[in-house]
Amino acid sequence: MANELEPDEAESEDDAASEESEPSEESKDHEQPLLTHLLELRMRLLWAMAGFVVVLLPLAVFARQFYHFLAEPLLKLLPHGSSMIATQVASPFVAPLKLAAVLALAISLPWVLYQIWAFVAPGLYKNERKLVVPLLATSTLLFYLGVAFAYFLVLPRVFGFFLSVTPLGVAVMTDINQYLDFVLKLFVAFGVVFETPVAIVLLVWTGFVTPKKLRKQRPYVLVGVFVIAAIIAPPDVLSQIMLAVSMYLLYEVGIIWAGWMLRLKGPGSNDKEQQPG
Repeated sequence: MANELEPDEAESEDDAASEESEPSEESKDHEQPLLTHLLELRMRLLWAMAGFVVVLLPLAVFARQFYHFLAEPLLKLLPHGSSMIATQVASPFVAPLKLAAVLALAISLPWVLYQIWAFVAPGLYKNERKLVVPLLATSTLLFYLGVAFAYFLVLPRVFGFFLSVTPLGVAVMTDINQYLDFVLKLFVAFGVVFETPVAIVLLVWTGFVTPKKLRKQRPYVLVGVFVIAAIIAPPDVLSQIMLAVSMYLLYEVGIIWAGWMLRLKGPGSNDKEQQPG
């Protein structure tokens, strides 16, 4: 019959159909690295979560003691016979456990950052890897310093100010949940503020600004840090001054550190080592 295909033509059509139905080698090569990266990401997330849980378990056992340590700046200033209160049934259990979880996250932060670093490091250039490692370590240390600054220097003065302006006849009885939320917000604010040198180094390294320009902006920065301190710091003047002075000193440290990093980078170093290792 005229409409019947010759055997060779039929075989060629079958081969073409099979080639269209099967994925090409290029698409397979593209899907395989993506799947590998997803598996690697899942493994790193599991390791980070495991590290958090390992730190959380022993901290949860001593959660009440940690909460008492956190509440000491206020408890020392309360009048004799006064104490903190729990306005909700589950607060005596939930508040210490919440604090233990936050502490576990803070303590396991280097481990979590290491997992993130291990995932992204193979795709970075050599000069980028040299920058990221000290920045991660320094940013973690500066965050811890900011939290310590808030606990040992700021909190006693904040609570002293609040108690000094309490109207007569008013008994100060702070809820443990509200106290925890207030203190954690303060810790985060001071921890982020202490990241100023890291932010300056990143801005200079990426070419947005230069140390020379940052030095010229000192008068404006000096005014700006006092404005920022007035916004995020507690209402007492002493805490605002302490925060503003700390921010300005960290600004100067960032300029010095950025200049040192640029000298290590050297002229034309962006054109070198442009292959990921």
